[in-house]
Amino acid sequence: MRTISLAAATGVTGLMAGLFFAYSCSVMPGLAAVDDRTFVGTMQSINRRILNGWFLAAFLGAVLLIALAVALHLTAGGRVLAWMVAALVLYGATLLITMRCNVPLNDRLDAAGPVDRIADLAAVRERFEATWVRWNLVRTVTSVAAFACLVAALVSRRAA
Repeated sequence: MRTISLAAATGVTGLMAGLFFAYSCSVMPGLAAVDDRTFVGTMQSINRRILNGWFLAAFLGAVLLIALAVALHLTAGGRVLAWMVAALVLYGATLLITMRCNVPLNDRLDAAGPVDRIADLAAVRERFEATWVRWNLVRTVTSVAAFACLVAALVSRRAA
């Protein structure tokens, strides 16, 4: 059960790190090149559609699986546990950044209303884009670091 929980935590955390990385290196740079109407409308659409069972299961499942792996390894101690605790802290930071920074920005973007009713699309974009991109980069780093810690835990566990 210990190995299964750690492997599952690693896989799901890797999926989330990959999602945030994809936004950092392709989605947001691609959207940076489009006009304000396209940018706002596309981000509103993405933000609505990402709230689905698959995303939520992975987003919340990662922290639950990491916590389970930590709990199951408490008696093992050592390097494996240290890597997993580091991953839990880092992925916890990812959740916190998402909930305190990215989600409120998404909510404000949605509250601006449909793109055909927004008087100043450039202003709406200006209040959203740079800050959202910056926080997404930070959560990309924390989630990739959490994933790396879990990989290190798997390697350490195997070596032990």
